[in-house]
Amino acid sequence: MKNTIINKRFKYSYSNATLYLVIVNAIVFMITNTVWPNGVYYLSMIPSFVLHGYVYQFVTYMFVHGSFSHILFNMLSLYIFGSALEKRIGTKEFLLFYFVVGTLAGIASFFFYYLAGENAVLLGASGAIYGVLFLFAVFFPFAKIYVFGLIPIKAPLLIVIYFFIEVFSQVSGGTGGVAHLTHLSGLLFGVLYCFFRMNLNPFEVWKRTL
Repeated sequence: MKNTIINKRFKYSYSNATLYLVIVNAIVFMITNTVWPNGVYYLSMIPSFVLHGYVYQFVTYMFVHGSFSHILFNMLSLYIFGSALEKRIGTKEFLLFYFVVGTLAGIASFFFYYLAGENAVLLGASGAIYGVLFLFAVFFPFAKIYVFGLIPIKAPLLIVIYFFIEVFSQVSGGTGGVAHLTHLSGLLFGVLYCFFRMNLNPFEVWKRTL
């Protein structure tokens, strides 16, 4: 693809922004669970709120979590995979990726919910984190992730497994309060980011690792 302003690269720098993202998420979680419980509704992405002008929720929903286990697993994933990815592509590129993918996943989810007539409360960083997991698998295709701490699976294969789990869960109706469409959107926008921003075909990278 011809070089354009869309894929002009940043000068490499690293400032451990992943840690700061984790800290901000933790602070928001503490605030919304103590002094400002109603903040969950103002910061989460709720279609009826967005339609009334709360468009900032497409970004802020990524920093709100519903329970301790929710934020714990999200932040562990973000820190483990995000830190490695940030060191590889640089802080500016990482932050751009994180917010672009997370925001677009929120926008896509809004349309899904709106068209389905659902006024769901979308919260959590999972959309952006699924994007991070995908890009980690692109830049570290030989990395092995130990599922349950026991089963080693190459990162690209794990992404494929996640994809089919999310599709099956969505189609079967077994959502259980989990935003499977947001997760799938995070993966999709991760793919598109690779193609249009990075001039990179992730599937060609994965084929070379087989």
